[in-house]
Amino acid sequence: MNILERLESAPAGAPVDVRIENVSRRRFLQQTGGLALGLYLSPLLTACGRNAPGDATRAVDFEPDAFVRVGTDDSVTVIAKHLEMGQGTYTGLATLIAEELDADWPQVKVIGAPADAARYKNLVFGSQGTGGSTAMRECFEQMREAGAAARAMLVAAAAERWNVPAATIVVDNGVVRHPPTQRRARFGELAEAAASQPVPKRVRLKSPGEFKLIGRQMLPRKDNDKTDGSAIYTQDLHLPDMLVAVVAHPPRFWAQVKNVDDGKARSMPDVAAVVQFQGQPGAFNGGVAVLACHTWAAWQARDALQVEWDDTHAFKLGSREIFARYRELAQKPGLVARDDGDAEGALAGKNVARIIEAEYEFPYLAHASMEPLNCVVKLGDGSCEIWNGEQLQTNDQDAVAALLGIAPDKVTIHQLYAGGSFGRRGNPHADYVLEAVSIAKGARAQGIQAPVKLVWTREDDTRGGYYRPAFVHVVRAALDRQGRALAWRQRLVGQSIRRGTAFEKSIKNGIDNSSVEGASDLPYAIPNLRVELHTPDDITVPVQWWRSVGHTHTAYSTECMIDELAQAAGQDPYRFRRALLANQPHHRAVLDLAATKAGWERPLEPGTKDERRGRGIAVHQSFHTYVAEVAEVTVRPNGSFKVDRVVCAVDCGLAINPDVVRAQMEGGIGYGLSAALLDAITLEDGVVQQSNFDRYPPLRMNQMPAVEVHIVPSAEHPTGVGEPGVPPSAPAVANALAAATGQRLRKLPFDTAALKKT
Repeated sequence: MNILERLESAPAGAPVDVRIENVSRRRFLQQTGGLALGLYLSPLLTACGRNAPGDATRAVDFEPDAFVRVGTDDSVTVIAKHLEMGQGTYTGLATLIAEELDADWPQVKVIGAPADAARYKNLVFGSQGTGGSTAMRECFEQMREAGAAARAMLVAAAAERWNVPAATIVVDNGVVRHPPTQRRARFGELAEAAASQPVPKRVRLKSPGEFKLIGRQMLPRKDNDKTDGSAIYTQDLHLPDMLVAVVAHPPRFWAQVKNVDDGKARSMPDVAAVVQFQGQPGAFNGGVAVLACHTWAAWQARDALQVEWDDTHAFKLGSREIFARYRELAQKPGLVARDDGDAEGALAGKNVARIIEAEYEFPYLAHASMEPLNCVVKLGDGSCEIWNGEQLQTNDQDAVAALLGIAPDKVTIHQLYAGGSFGRRGNPHADYVLEAVSIAKGARAQGIQAPVKLVWTREDDTRGGYYRPAFVHVVRAALDRQGRALAWRQRLVGQSIRRGTAFEKSIKNGIDNSSVEGASDLPYAIPNLRVELHTPDDITVPVQWWRSVGHTHTAYSTECMIDELAQAAGQDPYRFRRALLANQPHHRAVLDLAATKAGWERPLEPGTKDERRGRGIAVHQSFHTYVAEVAEVTVRPNGSFKVDRVVCAVDCGLAINPDVVRAQMEGGIGYGLSAALLDAITLEDGVVQQSNFDRYPPLRMNQMPAVEVHIVPSAEHPTGVGEPGVPPSAPAVANALAAATGQRLRKLPFDTAALKKT
C-alpha cells in the first residue's frame, strides 16, 4: 500500500502525522538493491495526550505537548519546529528536552514538525520558521518545559501505580525509580498511564548545577544518520508516479518567455510534458519546465528547448555599472541610521590630527549550499502538499495559498533535512517553492495529476539570484591629537532585503536594519559617530539574507577601519580596541580570550626566505553573540598567501552543546574565508557570469586554516551560533595581511596582486 492509499485508509476525521523515517540502507539493499523511505503513519494525540475514540493505536504513545512524544517502546520523540540544515538544531532541541525529562540519550530521536504556526511558531519571528540564529535562544525554556512536563506526568503515573508520594520518586536515564521500595519502570512501561495524567500548569526547571546533558562534551548528534548516507533530503524523496521538473530560466532577471520551440524536448525518451509558467515580477522568474520520469531525462530535454526571451523588463546592468552608481551615491548624504554627537563638525574641527578615508566594495554572493534548491509538490482538489527542507513554513504556506487561491491551512508542508541553506531556503518571496507549485499547477492543467519534484542544477542555483546584496561603504574617520578616535562617518549603499516583502513593515524611517546592522550599533566609544544609508530602487537583482546578513560586510569595513586608526595612532590594534570597548564587557571578554590564546604578545615565528608573516585581530557582535578572531597568515613573494591559523573566542551564553558551538564557529570561519578569498557573483549586461564551482569555488580543504575555538564560560541565556562565526573572519585575515605587507585590501574578494613583493 503506497503512502496515498494509506492516507486515504486512515479513520475519517483523524488528524494524521506522516513521519518520514529512514529505512536502513543495508537492510533495504538486502531486499531490493536501492534506497527507500520508510513511511510510518502515527495519528497525533490531543494536546493533553488522551486517547481519541475509534483508533486503538492512540494508546501507544503519550504526547504531553507539541514537542515531545513518549512511546511504549521507550522511544522519546522530539518534534523539532526548526529546520536541521547542518547547524545542529536537532541535537540542541533534543538536549533541552532530554535534560529535563532525564531521558536516556540513545532512546531520543528527532523528527521535523509539520507546518503549523499555532503550535510551532518561532517566538522571535511570531511565525513558524528558522533563521537569525534564533533556535536555541527562543527554545531554551520552551523545550525544557516540555521535557519537564513529560517527566512530571511519568512520575505521576508511577506514583499512582505504586501508591507512593511523587516526591519520593527519582528519574534517571529513562528509568523511573522509587528507591525506598526498589520499584522501577522504564518510560515505555508508563507511557500509556502517563497519557491519562493532567498536563502540569507549572514545572520546576533544573538549575545549571543539576545539568547532566546541557554543556556536556561529545554528545552524539541526532542528525548523524548523515554519516552513513541514510539521511533523507528532498532529492531522496520518491512518491508514486512522481515526475521530475528541470527549468529553463531566463538569462536575465525578470525577462519573460516570448516563444518556445519544444518539439525536440517532447520527443526525447521519458519526457512527460513541457510546462510554461508565469513568474511574479519581483518575486520569482517565469520559465519553461520539462517534466520527465527522472532527473537526467528532464535535464537533457530542458537543454534541448529553444526559448526566445523578451527582455523588455529585464535587468540589464553589469557589476561595473552597479558599483559606479553606488560610488556616486556614497558621495552624497543618505538616510540617517545613527547620529551621535556631531560627526561632520568634528571631522572639520581643529582637534583633528589625522583623517583616514576608505572605500570598501562587496560583491553579490551566492549561498552555494551543497544541496541545490529542490521541492516536491502534490496538488489535490483545493489542497497542496509539499516536501522540502523548509525554512519559512508560515511565509511559504501563505504564499502558496495566495497563488492557488486556497486557505493556508490547506497547504501541508513536511519538513525534511536541508543540505545547507545559509539563508537561501528562507526566501521571503518563497521563490523556488512558488516555482514548484506553478509547475505542478501547469501540469495539472494538462491533465497530469502526478506529484512533481522541482530540481535545480548547480548552474541554476548559482545563476538563480537571491544573492547577498552588493554594497559600497565609504568610511571617513578621524584621530585627535592624543591619538584617540574622535569622529566616524560611514555611508553604506546597497539593496534592501526586506523591501517589497512581507518583512517590509520592519523597515523604519526608510532604514532596513539588515543593511546597516553591525555599523549602526558600532560598540566602540567614538563620541561623534554618524551612519547613513542609501537604498537604490533602480537595482533589481534579486537579493536576500546570506549567512550573518548585513554583518558580513559591516564587520569587514568597521574592523578594517579600526585597524587603520590603530596603526595611524601608533598603537597596538588589540590594545586600541580594548580601550574603545571599556564599557563593553562582553566584547572585551572575547577580545582578551582570543588574544591570550593566540599569544598576541609573542612575536610570530618567521617564515622561510622571502615569506612575510602577519597577525590580525577582529571582534564583532551579531545575533546576540560575541566573537573575536585572531588570524595568522604567510604571504609568498608572488602575493599568494595562506591563512595558517585562526584562534576564535565566542561568548554565546550557556553553551548547550559545546561541540556544536565549535563546529559552527569552524564552519563559519571557512564560509567567511571563501567569500573573502575566492567568491563573487558578477554580471555583464545583466547576465550572471558564474555557473558552477569552477567559477564560484568553495574553500578547499588544503586552504582551511588550523582553527582553535574557545568558549567563554557563561550561565547567561543561550544566544545564536549558526552565523556569528562568519563576520570577524575576513577582517581578521585582512588585518593580518596588512600587518605582513602594509597593504590594505578594501575590495572583496582579495586581489593578491596588491600583495606582491616589490
